Amino acid sequence: MIISHITLKNWRNFKEIDVSLNDRIFVVGPNACGKSNFLDVFRFLRDLATPGGGLQRAIRERGGVSKIRCLSACQNPQIEIAVSLSEEPHSAIQWKYAIGIKQEARGNRQPYLSYEKVARSDGKVLLSRPDQEDQKDKLRLTQTHLEQISANHAFRDIAKLFESVLYLQLVPQLLRHPDSFIGVNVSEDPFGKNFLERVAKTPEKTRHSRLHKIQEALGIAVPQFKKLELIKDDLGIPHLQARYEHWRPGGGFQHEDQFSDGTLRLIGLLWSLLETDSLLLLEEPELSLNAGIVKKIPSLMYRLQQRKKRQLIISTHSEALLSDAGIGGEEVLLLTPEQEGTKVQAVGSVKDLRDLLEGGLTIAEAVLPRTIPPKIERFQQLSLLK
Repeated sequence: MIISHITLKNWRNFKEIDVSLNDRIFVVGPNACGKSNFLDVFRFLRDLATPGGGLQRAIRERGGVSKIRCLSACQNPQIEIAVSLSEEPHSAIQWKYAIGIKQEARGNRQPYLSYEKVARSDGKVLLSRPDQEDQKDKLRLTQTHLEQISANHAFRDIAKLFESVLYLQLVPQLLRHPDSFIGVNVSEDPFGKNFLERVAKTPEKTRHSRLHKIQEALGIAVPQFKKLELIKDDLGIPHLQARYEHWRPGGGFQHEDQFSDGTLRLIGLLWSLLETDSLLLLEEPELSLNAGIVKKIPSLMYRLQQRKKRQLIISTHSEALLSDAGIGGEEVLLLTPEQEGTKVQAVGSVKDLRDLLEGGLTIAEAVLPRTIPPKIERFQQLSLLK
């Protein structure tokens, strides 16, 4: 199943969004327009459904209601999220899930549900809150039924889909030196601090298969690269070990603390693509990678999707990535900042952009010029350069 449609109101940068989603979506726009915040709504749904998580923790980890509510939400401060789930793009809707979130006007200012609704494909409403029990005990509205195993049995398929959402924005410095970074651990390890533990905990047969496939890719993308394997040191701590062609017999060996940023990011990207069949969120996968490699990423994703039938949502600034002629306008969301919040449009629904694509231009040629800051020519005239 995929998330085939999403409606947002007052979520972060967005006063209102109402867009359909394909099984592969590229999110483009200028800096600070809300690309990361758009991806975060899917992580938020994951956090709602994750055991030990739930509504209160999901909001608390994001700094509270005031941090996730759109600044333009003046007259109606309610945050609303609604999604439709389908087997594939443009097919019949299987499920609809929607929540509204408010904050207590006084006292503890605790977040609570103004509503929670679940409907099935045949139109039958399985859940509509607040119900009579909620009216008797308002504290019940501080939790969703989605996060409660005893309450979500009738629509557990939704909970399972949300819970399986995967996000990894691997930070090479964090992977190389995890003990040097002190602070509160973020749930789900989105930046790869414990990535090697995650690899090590994967069943051995599956791990070997994935690492072999990644090894083949690195053998093409990284000069002199020969072999990749997972080893453990004397303390049982896992490490990635690579062998390179070298003048010495047997070649030269390196551990992950010697890998380049690009090699580590490529390993993280490829592992994520191979890891599950669930919705995968990728944020700027082009970072630290050679443009020649980046150009091949969309076609690699497409081929993997033909086998796994998974949904991918990718934010990017990359001209190389978006130059792939196989990317259609229906697969791209253009984010445009406006005075009352960021506007989101499917590129295929914008006539002048659709005309450019039909005329033979790529997404990079037709759409990326719309993401350039209008005053960029003045950048070189800044006083700091004088």
